[in-house]
Amino acid sequence: MKVKEQFDKNEVIRPDKPIRFTGLAEGTLKKGIHFLEFIGLFIITIATMFAGYDAVITMYESRVVHLGDLLLLFLYLEVLAMVAIYIDSGKLPVRLPMYIAIVALARYLILEMKDLTEWQMIAVAVTITLITLSTLVLRYGTMKYPYPENQNRRKPEHNNQK
Repeated sequence: MKVKEQFDKNEVIRPDKPIRFTGLAEGTLKKGIHFLEFIGLFIITIATMFAGYDAVITMYESRVVHLGDLLLLFLYLEVLAMVAIYIDSGKLPVRLPMYIAIVALARYLILEMKDLTEWQMIAVAVTITLITLSTLVLRYGTMKYPYPENQNRRKPEHNNQK
């Protein structure tokens, strides 16, 4: 007696065995992805450096430096630090973009304070507080439940070719 299998139209049919790339195809794919990552990081670095240079030239020409300008330069430095950490470790700590968001919101609050209503200022301040608390929770979690040491670093590609 044959049993006819019926599949729902929305059901995804997967093979019994996972699809594996050959060693050469997998290596080529990984190298291609790493190359595209490097290009993206290079573009981010160059764009950040140009933006920082433009901000410094604007401050120099106007002969005035405001707190908002300094915070903007700090944001550029944080982006460069984030790129450097990603290149070194192959991972992007979630806390770094959160720090950038806190500084960006503080800069926004400082620059736009005259045009914001009381409720908008409270909303920005509460947002900064929530991001700060989230950062503390993440920091506590990584201290209390650390990752195994071997997961923190990307293996250098030149060691795989033996």
